[in-house]
Amino acid sequence: MANTYTLIASVTLNTTTASISFTSIPATFTDLCVLLSVRSNRAGATNDSLALEVNGSTSNRSGRVLYGNSNVAASTTTTSEVNYAGLVASTATANTFSNISVYCSNYTSSNYKSFSSDGVSENNSSAADSAFAGINAWLWSDSAAITSLTFKSATGNSFVQYSTAYLYGISNA
Repeated sequence: MANTYTLIASVTLNTTTASISFTSIPATFTDLCVLLSVRSNRAGATNDSLALEVNGSTSNRSGRVLYGNSNVAASTTTTSEVNYAGLVASTATANTFSNISVYCSNYTSSNYKSFSSDGVSENNSSAADSAFAGINAWLWSDSAAITSLTFKSATGNSFVQYSTAYLYGISNA
């Protein structure tokens, strides 16, 4: 059981930005946790997808995604883009942001790294994709310690002003 959460870094966007990055992550903790409150500027859509790059890499990833919205529940397996497909986009209800958490255990280990994430988005409408919830489990098949995490829109869009991200180091004692 984790005993301490220590804030390593935080980001609050003052303008629209293509990505949120945490670099030079110290190797002094056991696990990492990132909490995001984000919104995309993707035009003509209520949802976008959030992508994660580890140490600048978009390879050696595989995962399972379980998700649902107001009219469907589904799952998929992926060996390429690992993302959370519930990032609130520009035509969703104004001033709403997705809430997403990403957890990585043993991030400095020489073993492959496992991640889990969950998140929700909201759109106050009767549209089929008006609300979204999802959970992911995935593996980064690389033995390198994690030193950087970069979050982007999987569709090439940007995060809007006031999006936030917090990186915590977790120590087990």
